[in-house]
Amino acid sequence: MRHSVFGQRLSRDTKARKALLNNLASSLIVHGHLETTLAKAKFAQGYVEKLVSQAKKDKLNRNRILASKLRTDAFAKLVNEISPGFEARLGGYTRIIKIAARRGDAAKMAKLEFIEWDKTKAKLVAQSKPKTKKVLKTKKTKNEKRKT
Repeated sequence: MRHSVFGQRLSRDTKARKALLNNLASSLIVHGHLETTLAKAKFAQGYVEKLVSQAKKDKLNRNRILASKLRTDAFAKLVNEISPGFEARLGGYTRIIKIAARRGDAAKMAKLEFIEWDKTKAKLVAQSKPKTKKVLKTKKTKNEKRKT
């Protein structure tokens, strides 16, 4: 019995399940929609929504965590386009639409997609962020300290 056991296994071990989840999330972010089985769509939906919420906070440590989980193109699109477009929204970034069953094995299929985000704001944010480098402070020498 699986009483109080959280999550889905999808007939995979832990590493394969994490890899599947990261690949589903990356594909959804890059393409904007994803056609997969209903179980996988439900499994990936919460994960993607958490990724978008973390990307909205724009902290260095969170960005490093996101970069470790996503492919480079997906990470760049998430940070530069998708998360600024959902700035005014608190949650519910994706939706699941049920589609016709798969012909070969009659598996229930679904389309996982982002709801429409504000693309104009995303472009403005991407243009307004200048790429600057941090300037390191130089240490004063003993002679400079004495003069001041």
